[in-house]
Amino acid sequence: MTCTGAQEAASWTPSARGERAAALVAALGQRSIVLVGLMGSGKTSTGRRLAQELGLEFADSDVEVEEAAGMAIAEIFARHGEGHFRDGERRVVARLLTKGPRVLATGGGAFMCAETRAVIAALGISVWLKADYEVLWQRVRKRSNRPLLQNGRPEETLRKLIEQRHPVYALADITVVSREGPHEAAVEDVIAALQLELGLGRGAAEGCAGIPSCR
Repeated sequence: MTCTGAQEAASWTPSARGERAAALVAALGQRSIVLVGLMGSGKTSTGRRLAQELGLEFADSDVEVEEAAGMAIAEIFARHGEGHFRDGERRVVARLLTKGPRVLATGGGAFMCAETRAVIAALGISVWLKADYEVLWQRVRKRSNRPLLQNGRPEETLRKLIEQRHPVYALADITVVSREGPHEAAVEDVIAALQLELGLGRGAAEGCAGIPSCR
């Protein structure tokens, strides 16, 4: 299987898809798949579909933080500041990772915390969904739920976040390019990269051949 789209995987029988999912989940053991990357990279949309494909629970750390705090992230930032939010985020991610395997989509700043990276390394496999500026900007420019961009200079802020965070995201176990296209194709890219990382045979290496960045 190649990773240039979802058409081939869509033609698989339910039995074949189930066997692929079972093998991958067995190889994970108790580890979770942790999606990292900037806002707009597709962590939540890809994560939900990935979890469904693998038969795993999905969790979004931003949602979990909001539920724990009883308020939206934008309100947390406004009332208590980013530092307070990051502290709660760190605790939530650590808690969620003790209940693997699952698919976890993290907030854009979560992986910047060294303590959180260490917990992810111990209890999960990190996957960076890497998107360039143009892709990210098209996805986030019309949304009002991004506190870091509510400063009058959102384009400049996004470029600075890319400059600051991409070198840290590059520490993830796996890098998969997030491109424009169907969500199903992104899920297949991630699955193929995970198969390769987990050593699930020749098919995994072949599957990764079509991913622009897969290590």
